Amino acid sequence: MDPAQLVGFGGAVGAILRFTVTRSLAGREFPVGTLTVNALGTFVLGFVTFVGLGGGALLAVGTGACGSFTTFSSFSFETVELWEEGKRREAVANALANLVAAGIALAIAWALAGVLVGP
Repeated sequence: MDPAQLVGFGGAVGAILRFTVTRSLAGREFPVGTLTVNALGTFVLGFVTFVGLGGGALLAVGTGACGSFTTFSSFSFETVELWEEGKRREAVANALANLVAAGIALAIAWALAGVLVGP
C-alpha cells in the first residue's frame, strides 16, 4: 500500500475508536473521554515505537491510528472552556491529568516493551 493509504486507513480506524470511546464517556463534568484517548494513544504510540515497529505498520498505527485517536485540540478547547466557565480547579486538573497520564502511559509502554523485547 502507498504510505498515504496506510496513514488514511489507520486514521479512519483511530477516528472511529476515538468517537466510540469519547461518546461512551460523554456527559460528565470533567472531560474524561479526551483524557482517556490521550493516555491510551500515548501508550500505544510509545509501545509500538519501543518495540521497534517500523515501515508501513508504524505509519498505519503510529501516524494514522494514534494521530487521529488522540487529540490535542479537544484537550486544549476543553481546558479553556472549563477555565472560562469559572471552573479553574477543573481546568488546571485537566491540564495536569493529561500530562501526568501521558507520562505514566509512556513509562508503562517503555517497561512493557522492555520486558517483551528486551532493552
